Amino acid sequence: MNNLYEYELDLIKQGYQLIGGIDEVGRGPLVGPVVAACVVLPLNYKLPGLNDSKKLSEKKRELFYQIIKKDALGIGIGIIDEKIIDQVNIYEATKLAMKAAIKNNPIKIDYLLIDAMKLDVDIPFQAIIKGDQKSLSIAAASVIAKVTRDNLLLELDKKYPQYNFKNNKGYGTKKHLEALKLYGALKEHRVSFKPVQDVINCK
Repeated sequence: MNNLYEYELDLIKQGYQLIGGIDEVGRGPLVGPVVAACVVLPLNYKLPGLNDSKKLSEKKRELFYQIIKKDALGIGIGIIDEKIIDQVNIYEATKLAMKAAIKNNPIKIDYLLIDAMKLDVDIPFQAIIKGDQKSLSIAAASVIAKVTRDNLLLELDKKYPQYNFKNNKGYGTKKHLEALKLYGALKEHRVSFKPVQDVINCK
């Protein structure tokens, strides 16, 4: 059995069957939304090689994304845009994205395994530090969230190629910061984030 399945096995022994793994991606970037996913995998599911999306190559992520989409009992996605991030802060926006992902999952979930975040929800849950490296369900959610957000940034790259979003995915890389200074902030930039604020204040 996959060693990432210990949390799920423990819950199955307690009688839980529909276990939702939750993770988010996009807390650090300067542009675009924060995206969360809630994934319910079949009982005793195995997917050798699945891990935290940050530890996988882009090719592997895409492969696992397709497999998880096909095999999962239910997938919910929550997307909170930069306007709300600026209004409520990234921490609160992350919680909103996670709650939206739970709501958008078509399955009536018994129990939640959440990556490092406590939520005000009426479903029993466990918040696991580095959960995307310890739980298969959370790892699956990390892949779904990551590929979903990356695809949104690829669309943004087509609109604004000068910012190189296809490579930096909105993170504050050297090229992104140079483009920000040269071309200014976009409406999709998070104006509450300091590097974006600095550019706006310099104009």
